Amino acid sequence: MTHSPASDRNTGSESPPRGRPVEADAFREAMSRLGSAVHIATTAGSSGRAGTTVSAVTSVSDTPPTVLVCVNRQARINAAIKESGVFAINTLPAHAEDLSNAFAGKGDLPAEERFRLAAWETLATGAPVLCAARVALDCRVTEISEVGTHSVIFGEIVALSLGERGPALIYLDRTYHRI
Repeated sequence: MTHSPASDRNTGSESPPRGRPVEADAFREAMSRLGSAVHIATTAGSSGRAGTTVSAVTSVSDTPPTVLVCVNRQARINAAIKESGVFAINTLPAHAEDLSNAFAGKGDLPAEERFRLAAWETLATGAPVLCAARVALDCRVTEISEVGTHSVIFGEIVALSLGERGPALIYLDRTYHRI
């Protein structure tokens, strides 16, 4: 019997091979090696303002302009975004490491005290927008998918604010960098 690579192809009649998922620690280590911009996701609603530091943000489409953000299902902001139906993504400039840490929960500041650390405004949705953000995207929730420990929240951008160009805050190898 001869062997050809074509005979190894999955024709659709067989299930693809399945491996076991990698361990959570290995996954987190791998993700720490992916550099990403640092953002603060915010919202406002009947329970007040809420925010958290996030790095899992990406564009989805420009028609309509859509982004997604991944938010831990246990985070206070997760329920707040679902209740309000709006959020803003605030991309941090290089000098905002302390603000990032505060919204990441370091220092155990209550939500409103975190917001007192910087100047904020609102655009179309009422979600807090950081005045010093490199860019702020004001979004209306269009879809939410629950995946593991996180909610993947899609939002249509209904307003934006372009801040100053300059160095950005990046998170890579479990530490901040400025580029």
